[in-house]
This record gives sequence, structure tokens and C-alpha cells, in this order.
Amino acid sequence: MKLTGAQALIKSLEMEGVEVMFGLPGGAILPVYDPLIDSSIRHILVRHEQGAGHMAEGYAQATGRPGVAMVTSGPAATNIVTPLCDAYMDSVPIVVVTGQVPYSAIGSDAFQECDTTGITMPITKHNWLITDAADIPTVIREAFHVATTGRPGPVLVDFPKDIANPTMDWHWPDGVDLPGYKPNTKGHSGMIKEAAKLIAAAERPVIYAGGGILKAGAWQALRELAELTGIHVVTTLMGRGCFPDDHPLCLGMPGMHGNFTAVTAMQQADLLIALGSRFDDRVTGKVSAFAPHAKVIHVDIDPAELGKVRRPEVPIVGDCKFVIEEIIKVVKADMAKREMPDRKPWDDQISAWKRDFPLRYNQPDDGPLKPQFCIEQLRDNTPEDTIVVSGVGQHQMWASQFWKFRHPRTWINSGGLGTMGYAVPAAIGAKTGMPNRTVWAIDGDGCFQMTAQELVTATAERIPVKIAILNNAYLGMVRQWQELFYEERYSEVYLSPDLPDYVKWAEAMGCVGLRAETPEDVLPVIEKANEIDDRP
Repeated sequence: MKLTGAQALIKSLEMEGVEVMFGLPGGAILPVYDPLIDSSIRHILVRHEQGAGHMAEGYAQATGRPGVAMVTSGPAATNIVTPLCDAYMDSVPIVVVTGQVPYSAIGSDAFQECDTTGITMPITKHNWLITDAADIPTVIREAFHVATTGRPGPVLVDFPKDIANPTMDWHWPDGVDLPGYKPNTKGHSGMIKEAAKLIAAAERPVIYAGGGILKAGAWQALRELAELTGIHVVTTLMGRGCFPDDHPLCLGMPGMHGNFTAVTAMQQADLLIALGSRFDDRVTGKVSAFAPHAKVIHVDIDPAELGKVRRPEVPIVGDCKFVIEEIIKVVKADMAKREMPDRKPWDDQISAWKRDFPLRYNQPDDGPLKPQFCIEQLRDNTPEDTIVVSGVGQHQMWASQFWKFRHPRTWINSGGLGTMGYAVPAAIGAKTGMPNRTVWAIDGDGCFQMTAQELVTATAERIPVKIAILNNAYLGMVRQWQELFYEERYSEVYLSPDLPDYVKWAEAMGCVGLRAETPEDVLPVIEKANEIDDRP
């Protein structure tokens, strides 16, 4: 069968099971948009290429399947750099196709030319520049394989315009042949036995569970390990939902914005079992002072993470799900032979911390509306499996602290890169992938103004996301740092309480706009929003 390069690209995406893609056409990618008309793939037309990338991320985070975005060359490619970097930092599998000027014109500073593969090399797992139409099926097969295996992440395929028109003999490769790419998923059996020994000896152990648990689908294995051993679990910002918040062994989120019990338990632990977590600076603070008495078991599929920040006594390269399951087997065998240490004093201490130092705030009946109150009202008046998407800043941290996550893949946010403007497009992507689930985005007024135009996309495509803007008229997190570290010299952080008018802006984008200004307003507004299911 003879196909043009453009037809081969679309057919290859279909062969990979792509059901939806997010994109915006332009000159260099235009030939590919023609066969898309006849494709089974649903295309969602965004209003900015950054939105396409974040929608692909939200789709991937909610579904566990790779998200796909397609944009043109030059400024479109540079606009999607931010989502690529965001996905790279947070290990999100997305496949981005960018148009490129004709191969024969590359290097001539042609209209809308840029070195897309050069620009994105440091922020993708791998990228490809297609030079021959015959290579298209192989490259697409490789791209999806690389994005979704090992440590997941973004990949990019740069597609010159003159590769779209020549014909090729269609073929679909049986597999991939990438000799230099062989992720180690199994885990070293000797190291797994050493890990079990440390677990058997520890008196103050803590499981430090990160986003890798969700990537590996290891949440059930994690729960089994925690319940088998009675070890408490902290869940990082990227790991929220991998262990139920209402479980008696859950300590919540550690680190700079974590709660007292999680932070203090890690500091006083004699063993940290780090599972799919990377000792991020927002968790550790000053590394030399972090968990000073703890030995470390570190399990990660990416060998580059082991010893990068904290040197582990037991490093294990492997897939979290597989490694945890193997640790469980060895621990069970050990428990049959010997008793575990008496951890009752440690458990009692943790219970006392939980009792004495809960997260708290005060919402006066006649005082200013507190964001924590709004989030708790949202939490208590939405379905338990609601997908919560956040932007970046104070609202992100309040949401991660005060929401109770009981299910995996119900918390979607930008952790590593901290991308303002993430919430609205990511929520649209999540709702596209999980149309039968309620999706709420919790955003700040600063974040919302960066990508709000994508609500036009949501209205046009009938994607009924729900957006809660916590409007404090400031770049709140920046202001907080200026308050703490710059003697309250508030430089360029004041936005405006009245500008823009968000209700009118929402209505202009085809959404329903609602406003709550007092504590009594909050619940009726949430209930009204939950009733609306035909528009954002």
C-alpha cells in the first residue's frame, strides 16, 4: 500500500492506539492536517501551543496512557518547549510532533525555522528528525516505546514539510530495535534481600513514596508492604493519591510545604524506604541536615537518581511495582523466621504528633474568605474520585494539604518545573481522557491569567471542566517569600481584586461564571457548579 508521508504519520499514530490529540495547525505541519480529516483520531484545536502540551500532560496523568500533541514549526515549537520541560521534570509520557521547514531548507533561516531538535534535546527523553518518509512508522513506534517504558517522559518527532508529500510503501514494524535503550525493571535480588534486612532491623522506619509509584502502577503493592510491616508512609507532592490519605499509616506530604508529622517523622527516622522518589530539594531542604540518622533504601527505575542527592545504603534499580512485590516476598519469609522490632514507641510518637500538630486555620463567620475553607468545601461536596488539577503556587500547596486523596491518579499538578498556567489546559486534557469523572481545577488568579483562553477550547469542544479560582489579588507565593525573606518589601506582586472581572471573562468564553465572596456563598456556588455538566 502506497501512502504519502503525511498519511503514514497519521496511520502510525492510529496504530499506536491514539484516540485524541491536541494541536494547532500552521504552514509547516499543514500537509499532515489534511489526512487527519479522514482519521479516527479526535483532534482538539487549542488556542495556544503551550495549551496543547499541558493538555497532553493532563491526559497522560489522568489515564496512564501517553498524551499526544501536534503543532507547527518555529514559534509553535518554542511555545511547546515549556510543556516538554514540565513533562520531563515530572516523568510524564507525551509524544509531540512538530512541523519543520523543508529538509532541503534546514539551516537557511527559512520562514518559521528553528532548531527544534537542538532546543529540545535536554528536555526530552529522545527526539527524532525524520529525513525519509520510509522511516515514519519505525520512528513513531520507537517514540511511543521510549515515552512509555523505563522512566516515562516526553519525546519529540520533528517532521519536515517536504517529507509529508513523497509516497512510501506502508509497513508497520513488529517491534523496536534500540540497542542502547534497555531499562532495567527487575531489581537486583541481592539488594532486595539487603533491603529486607534493613526493614527487619529498623525501629523508626518511614516509607517515602513518590510519583514513581503512580508511574509504575505500584499503589496496591505499596499498600501491601505498608500493611505487612506496619510502616508509616509519606507521599510527596507528585505521589499524592498513591496511598490513601484516610489510611491510619498515612502521614501525608513531607517537605517545605508538608505537615509537621510527615516532616518530623522523616527527620527522626532510622530508615527511609524511598520508592519512586528523588530526594527533591523541596523535600530535603539542606541535604546534610536531612534525616541525619536514617539509613536509606532507594528504589528507582532511573539509575541516575540513585546517589544523585543522597547516597543510599541499599540502591535498587528497577520498576517500583516489581521491586516492592519482591521485597514483600523476602520480608514475609523473614517474618516467619524472626520477630520484627518493637515499634510501638515509634507508632505512639507519630500518633502524638498527629494529635498535637494538625493542619489548622480559622475561618471567621464575618471575616475574609479563607482558601483552606474553600478547598475543604470543594473536597466535601464532590465525588470521592474527583480528579483535582492545580496550578502552581499557594493554592497548589493548600490543595495538596487539605484535599483527602483516596485514589491514584486523582491529583494532577506541575511539581518539578512549577509551571504557572498549568491547571486550565491540564484539566481539559484530564477531562478529555476521563470524560465520566468530575474534574475540578484549583487555580490562582495569577496562574489563571496565563492560559485562561483554553476555556474557549473547552467550550468549543464541549469539555465541561470546572475551575475554582482562589483570587487573593496577588502572586501569593512570591509575596509570601518577600514577606519571609525580603522584610515585607513587596515588589511587583500585587495584581488586582477587580481586574479582570472573572465572571464576565468566563461568560465571554462560553462558560458559566459564578462568584463567592463570603463563607455563606461558597457551598451554594459549588453545588451550582456541580449541577452544570454541559459547559465549563
